[in-house]
Amino acid sequence: MNKGGGMKKMKYVLVTGGVVSGLGKGVTASSIGVLLKACGLRVTSIKIDPYLNTDAGTMSPFEHGEVYVLDDGGEVDLDLGNYERFLDIKLTRDNNITTGKIYQAVIDKERRGDYLGKTVQVVPHITDAIQEWIERVAMIPVDGQPGPADVCVIELGGTIGDIESMPFTEALGQFSYRVGAGNFCLIHVSLVPVLSAVGEQKSKPTQHSVRGLRSLGLTPNILACRSTLALEENVKQKLSQFCHVPAENIITLYDVPNIWHLPSLLRDQKAHGAILGALNLLGVAREPNLKEWTSRAESCDMLLEPVRIAIVGKYTGLSDSYLSLLKALLHASVSLRKKLVVDWVPASDIEDETAKENPDAYKAAWKLLQGADGVLVPGGFGDRGVEGKILAAKYARENRIPFLGICLGMQIAVIEFARSILGLQDANSTEFDPDTTSPCVIFMPEGSKTHFGGTMRLGSRRTYFQVMDCKSAKLYGNRGFVDERHRHRYEVNPDMVSTLEDAGLSFTGKDETGQRMEIVELPNHPYYIGTQFHPEFKSRPGKPSALFLGLIAAACGQLDSLLHAHKIPNGMAKKVSLYQNGNATKFAKIPADGIYSNCNGVHA
Repeated sequence: MNKGGGMKKMKYVLVTGGVVSGLGKGVTASSIGVLLKACGLRVTSIKIDPYLNTDAGTMSPFEHGEVYVLDDGGEVDLDLGNYERFLDIKLTRDNNITTGKIYQAVIDKERRGDYLGKTVQVVPHITDAIQEWIERVAMIPVDGQPGPADVCVIELGGTIGDIESMPFTEALGQFSYRVGAGNFCLIHVSLVPVLSAVGEQKSKPTQHSVRGLRSLGLTPNILACRSTLALEENVKQKLSQFCHVPAENIITLYDVPNIWHLPSLLRDQKAHGAILGALNLLGVAREPNLKEWTSRAESCDMLLEPVRIAIVGKYTGLSDSYLSLLKALLHASVSLRKKLVVDWVPASDIEDETAKENPDAYKAAWKLLQGADGVLVPGGFGDRGVEGKILAAKYARENRIPFLGICLGMQIAVIEFARSILGLQDANSTEFDPDTTSPCVIFMPEGSKTHFGGTMRLGSRRTYFQVMDCKSAKLYGNRGFVDERHRHRYEVNPDMVSTLEDAGLSFTGKDETGQRMEIVELPNHPYYIGTQFHPEFKSRPGKPSALFLGLIAAACGQLDSLLHAHKIPNGMAKKVSLYQNGNATKFAKIPADGIYSNCNGVHA
């Protein structure tokens, strides 16, 4: 991009939200990134979360959705997962700014005496720290190429007017002035509700929201209005008049069948022209090429043949708790031309206790589990629902149903095997029963039992395959090792490994020491795999995670053809032909990041 030599100036796109939370700012910010990338620009992302937690690591998934784990071990907001999937980039923990991090940095400086006797205040010290953080992190390359990106997309979490986000709004107002016109573009995502009684699109909430934004020193260049249908022309004109935004810069984000349509939706409304114009990049960028995204979105809509996966978990009441899992299942099912149907099975509902207390919930849960083509047991913390997860693993093992256990899901598969095959009735994890005489899963020596924030085994770690003639090694393209992301405090007890292996369980992947179990398989089962790592965090549109691809293929009866038709290079990072039903399909042409499910309209 830098034609004239010297240091190029970073361009910033700020995405804010108004009226209500949960409008889809994260997906909008990701889609804007995709659109700019399609114009030939390099893009990085920053998410600002105004809560006081230092990071998302100690928050319940019910509070804030899943905790997304980065290569560097950062435990961050799930929106960073959206950015990584949409833009195919690798972010750092510093790409997630929280109030906790900023205040901690400022207080540390104050204790060191860096402020030279000054009274430390929100303005200028906190606001300066925010601006410095943004400028520093925006320069970190995230796409594997040397040098900084061209554009940094910043998403401000929460809603304009929130007390907790005030320091950030003030800092961003100063920042927009400091970087100057032509280097800063503000996109305000707002709601245009339709009152059912009148059927009329109401612009007043957005007018008030923009008024609040302007009073805080921020002026929107573009309005992105969430509505069920496209905005009527008179509503656009009214918004333009009252919000001081040109009508051509008012975009409707109306409901689409899956979120992979969003980049095209923005392009069709010339959003890229408005953004590039505000950033003085019209002469530099090209027309956006979204061919791959469009074909993904359209082919995703046309999938008919279902594959049913039961997710047996603790947080099934909130699908965002398992967002990356859903995405990884979606990427895999779409690449195999199957329509993903997710059946949510609350783990505690299949336990014997529920049969007595709530027989209807018990029957319903077992009916879902028994109707599934494959079973997925995800990670989790705490003992609620653990016995139910063990029963799900037992059901899948005994009935030869394809099974994938992740993190705790792997650990419960080992516990179930020890109980059922080795006859160790009290086999357990010391997490749930500290006094068990058969501790299959134990606390890791490097963990902390007093401090919970950032004390787990986190981030990208290497797993070495112990044998190449196993399903996991073949799915990963017959490589000697694989790098995947971790988030755990407990591990399979190395002292019990030989006993378990003698009974038929196979630990096909271990860490560099050979003492930490990473992948477990049942060789004589159609597909029964557990992993200590979280393969879902590195799944991408068009590049599905190997083990999720294996699960979906096994659930569809296509695993043998998947394993034998080809060797998968680089964890499917290349275009690979898949033969099924006599047709060759290419991963690169298959839909990407949006979700199909029967679970009350769970979207991507």
